[in-house]
Amino acid sequence: MAEKILIVDDDVDTLRLVGLMLQKIGYQISAASNGEQGLAKAFEERPDLILLDVMMPDMDGYEVTRRLRKNPATSSTPILMFTAKTQLDDKVVGFEVGADDYLTKPTHPTELQSHIKALLARAPKSGEVADIKTALAEKHGYVIGVLSARGGLGVTTVASNIASALLTSTQDDVIFAELVPGQGTLAMDLGVPSQTGLNEILKGSVVEVTREKVASSLVSHSSGVKLLLASEQPKDVALTAQVKKYESLVERLASLARFVVLDLGAGLPEFSQAVLPMCSEKIILVEGSINTIRQTKLLIDDIANLKVDRKTIGVVLNNRTRSESQLSLNQVQEKLGHSILSSLTPAPEIFSQALRAQNTVIVTQPLSVTGQQFVRIAESILEREKAK
Repeated sequence: MAEKILIVDDDVDTLRLVGLMLQKIGYQISAASNGEQGLAKAFEERPDLILLDVMMPDMDGYEVTRRLRKNPATSSTPILMFTAKTQLDDKVVGFEVGADDYLTKPTHPTELQSHIKALLARAPKSGEVADIKTALAEKHGYVIGVLSARGGLGVTTVASNIASALLTSTQDDVIFAELVPGQGTLAMDLGVPSQTGLNEILKGSVVEVTREKVASSLVSHSSGVKLLLASEQPKDVALTAQVKKYESLVERLASLARFVVLDLGAGLPEFSQAVLPMCSEKIILVEGSINTIRQTKLLIDDIANLKVDRKTIGVVLNNRTRSESQLSLNQVQEKLGHSILSSLTPAPEIFSQALRAQNTVIVTQPLSVTGQQFVRIAESILEREKAK
């Protein structure tokens, strides 16, 4: 198969003339007239080499190169900068941001061909890297969104233990993802250094949310679960406005594991409204207090209004403290008007022990009552996954 060269240049004449010249000597050509379009084509088409102009409006070639090098999908793709800039400093900047070679306009076709041939000879062949579309078609994991109507109901703790229980039950790939930047707690709880992967994904462009970039953002943990962790910097919560990037992120996560457990936090912000219909099932946490039950009932109705089948909404009763004021499972179920999937009995000492060990209850106390309750939740998820 002919090697593919992507030409990125805002000059239509350059695109046409260089493209025709390279086509005549046997290369397959793709073209883009600006940096954003060039990034999209690079991530989608995976060219063998990128011929990149520097001076373009909106996004110059230097910035395009920086973004290409940050993304694992194109981190090693040869880049030949092709520009009218002749100053030595301009060339130095090009090499510093990640260009492999540099030619100034105008150049003789023979010189351009020889530089292209040399770069392609040193580069890994495209066939050595799995195609994104093929990879996505091969696997689409079972996605579970976990949330609550209000904060403080233990969403992160419950979701992470469900992920750990799924891994224990299946010994298959499981990903746990905190999706609310600025409200991350699991990195501190598990003793993992602060992570920037989610922030970088949400700060980039939609086309940069590739399978490889998402995979490189995951962190391995001793529990066996792969983690995508949110930052704890409060101001980062503004990144939740990047709805389209969230949709791409969840699609990519689903291609990387059999099970993906999403910590969606509290309430129903816009990104959750976009992500929840993508989830195979939704688990809502509630406690046995009247006000929380009322809010949870409204949350269930709002989720159903997103054209989500109510049968895919499960409710877990999580009474975290022992209190006479807490309603029983049957009372909660009656007032909620929705069946309860499972309940977790108060066990603060068990969770404190897991926190000190920087792990999940499933790992530290697998045979405890609480540990077995999480196992049963995982088993019920497995039954629904098989049925689907």
